[in-house]
Amino acid sequence: MSTASAYLTVSGIDVDVIYKNIKNLHIAVYPPLGRVRVAAPERLDDDAIRLAVVQRLPWIKKQREQLRSAVRQTEREMVTGESHYVWGQRYRLNVVNEHGRIRFDITGKRLTLHAPEASTPDTRREAMDDWYRSALKHEIPELLAKWQPIIGRNVARWTVRRMKTKWGSCNRESAHIWFNLELGKKHPNCLEYIVVHEMTHLLERNHNDHFTELMDGFLPDWRARRDELNTAPLAEENWGKK
Repeated sequence: MSTASAYLTVSGIDVDVIYKNIKNLHIAVYPPLGRVRVAAPERLDDDAIRLAVVQRLPWIKKQREQLRSAVRQTEREMVTGESHYVWGQRYRLNVVNEHGRIRFDITGKRLTLHAPEASTPDTRREAMDDWYRSALKHEIPELLAKWQPIIGRNVARWTVRRMKTKWGSCNRESAHIWFNLELGKKHPNCLEYIVVHEMTHLLERNHNDHFTELMDGFLPDWRARRDELNTAPLAEENWGKK
């Protein structure tokens, strides 16, 4: 069972560190965005962990590139029978050919795509991105309204866009927050975690003890929510095994 956690940034890569009662340090890279997590023995300090990550940067970067390649290779064709996720729920896609603009609706466990027969997979994917974006734009204002008085800072501007390696990012000076379009596929608890995470950066720039203390106060179950975003490791390397 983990006893503590921390965040580090190494060569521009965000690293989740979990301290455990273990003998060896383990580095893992998680889909879909290449999140790096380190399980570290309790005896190691941040400098030792940074060194281990730096030494394995070529391997980490290779795993992240493989992840991006895998995502490209498994790009959806937007045809009947495919599985798609919306707010953490899995749906079977049903394509209905009809004239007019491309639109989506959900009934039970089925996600229906209404689209002209001549529409291309690219056009259908773009329409689905717009659909996810609209869903996020509907939910985010309510979350900001909830958390701004709690955190004590206002978000001046926010944007939903596709991001390759992060679920969200924050410009502390302008109070501008960016949210990854992929969050529309995740459970709503994950979106709320990213909202709180990025807003907390308005108070603390770095992933340090102060940041962790703030997150613990604002959202006590934030680690569980974070884990929902970073499950099913792509690969793992163990350090110090005999």
